[in-house]
Amino acid sequence: MDVVETWTGRSACLLQQAMRMTNEAFAEHLGISERTISRWHASPEMIHRTEVQQILDIAHREAKDDVRHRFALLLRPPAPRVEAQALRVAIAVVVRGDDILLVCRRGDGELRWQFPAGMVKPGADPSTVAVQETHGETGVHCTIREQLGERVHPVTGVVASYYLSDHLAGDASNRDPLENVDVTWVPRAALTRFIPADQIFPPILSALEAIA
Repeated sequence: MDVVETWTGRSACLLQQAMRMTNEAFAEHLGISERTISRWHASPEMIHRTEVQQILDIAHREAKDDVRHRFALLLRPPAPRVEAQALRVAIAVVVRGDDILLVCRRGDGELRWQFPAGMVKPGADPSTVAVQETHGETGVHCTIREQLGERVHPVTGVVASYYLSDHLAGDASNRDPLENVDVTWVPRAALTRFIPADQIFPPILSALEAIA
């Protein structure tokens, strides 16, 4: 049997709920006034006097098994609510001089050119994922220059975080042939030949235009 170390207004009212008694019936059962029961409902954090603690101990101890079982279930704190998290990807726009790094992705029976990207697991840092996935997909080492913003991707519906990145080392190669068909550097001026302009996050185009 669970033991209640300290009875509060809340736990006493939960015992009443487990017994399925009205305020009047619970007051009569405990031998106290109905007004006192009402105060317990109004002040769930109150701690009862020693003599009331003893009265509640006896009521709990003498309750039927099904009452004590219901009380134990009611007394447990509610499980923390787990919020569903939207799928998130981190996308690296890697610049090497006048060139931009692209991968040609398989999917939906079509081939699509896009920037290197990776899924962000809960708790992971998107910028770190962008750097790691770029190297994992293409063999290119890069460093983040700045975050360009976020949006809900118009094609995939996932939350996309974009990072303007600088090439550090490594030649582009297809290191993920199951997902990608090809990896290449394309001139900035030719980017919209590979990805339609209306599908490119506008801050990307603005940032690339600003690069000297």
